[in-house]
Amino acid sequence: MSAATPVRVRFAPSPTGMFHVGGARSALYNWAVARQSGGVFVLRVEDTDAARNKPEWTDGIINALAAIGIHQDDPTFEGPYFQSHNAERHREAAAQLRASGHAYYCDCTREQLTARTGSEHLGYDGFCRDRGLTYAEGRALRFRTPDEGETVVKDVVRGDTVFPNKAIEDFVIARGDGSAVFLLANVVDDLDEKITEVIRGEEHLSNTPKQQLLWEALGATPPVWAHLSVIVNEKRQKLSKRRDKVALEDYLAEGFLPEAMVNYLMLLGWAPGEDEEILPFEELVRRFRIEDVNTSPAFFDIKKLTAFNGEYIRALSPEQFLAACAPYLTAPYANWTPEQFDQALFETVAPLAQTRLAVLSEITANVDFLFLDQPVEDEASWSKAMKPGADAILRDARSAYETAEWAAEPLKETLLAIGEQHGLKLGKAQAPVRVAVTGRTVGLPLFESLEALGRDRVLARLDAAIAKL
Repeated sequence: MSAATPVRVRFAPSPTGMFHVGGARSALYNWAVARQSGGVFVLRVEDTDAARNKPEWTDGIINALAAIGIHQDDPTFEGPYFQSHNAERHREAAAQLRASGHAYYCDCTREQLTARTGSEHLGYDGFCRDRGLTYAEGRALRFRTPDEGETVVKDVVRGDTVFPNKAIEDFVIARGDGSAVFLLANVVDDLDEKITEVIRGEEHLSNTPKQQLLWEALGATPPVWAHLSVIVNEKRQKLSKRRDKVALEDYLAEGFLPEAMVNYLMLLGWAPGEDEEILPFEELVRRFRIEDVNTSPAFFDIKKLTAFNGEYIRALSPEQFLAACAPYLTAPYANWTPEQFDQALFETVAPLAQTRLAVLSEITANVDFLFLDQPVEDEASWSKAMKPGADAILRDARSAYETAEWAAEPLKETLLAIGEQHGLKLGKAQAPVRVAVTGRTVGLPLFESLEALGRDRVLARLDAAIAKL
């Protein structure tokens, strides 16, 4: 490709389900190439599978892309493009290939082919190549693959891959009703949208020699190819929506920040160097080189993603953190009513929560004790904390807290002294108090929580726990 040729990349998802994180990575790599080259990112929705496509899936893809900062930016078309809108051009291209001798009609059935070859698994045998059939309803249009030579796919990620032409069957490019199949529609759309680089998952590599032959038969120069490695789970199995959490929307809804998702997905198969990982997208784009992408399967490590997200949460300003938590402080996440929620009280403990959250949705369980009339009963926490002697700790704490100075440090010193009287370190002494007041063995710092909750509510909860014991 000439240095003067403007770079145009595309992302072309099919709206057949929620937005896969693997698709998000492909979109980000395309976006990065466009941004660093001053090129154009084209969003095309490949919506020709009417039986499986749904408008809500299309909306979900567009919204998920927008959440991670990606959108159609072709100045010649507001977009996104829809493959179904280009059906007439697909038919024209099929007719052009037929007229130029690059394609022919075929009326063979699968049963006939099996009878001729003796196998259900062999490719098409070229039976109709020279029969001179004309168009009739039900006759497919097949591409006439060259008998000799080879097709070399020059891939900037994988290097050159050689496909002997004799191993490529005469593949169908238009169905019996005249509509184009994916292979042809994809090529025609890329041609019309002037795509110069195709960056996509390696599952498309097997289609690439056929598509390259179509580009050449239509009199065009094929784009630069780049096929990205598969993404695998901890068992090194390809991520699957049937067994793995793969939808970008689900991660965002759970409280993974878009910036953290972008940062992590960019590193699935590529590294920015200098032993750095957590970087702003602008810096990742500056360093990104598609030719440096690894060909090995990329491990989607949820633990690492969660650690990334925690770092991004802690980097938020107080105002940003409050805004990010807001969706998780109301239904369906929150188990308190709007009347019970106290924004000012939440803001007093928000800085404590910000240092502990891994995902934003965890905020609900961390602060619910502040807004509920009684803490959530967690039997496992109760059993763990309320060991023999816990009632004595609770009684002494209840008595001391009735007159103690109501601030975190004095409350801590008071319970420390009570623990020493019972031969317990602070960690053991505070366990029954924490469960009595918050309902759980883990959460925000205890003494700051007591201070925020207030003397009367703390004493009432200690009384309730003592009565239960």
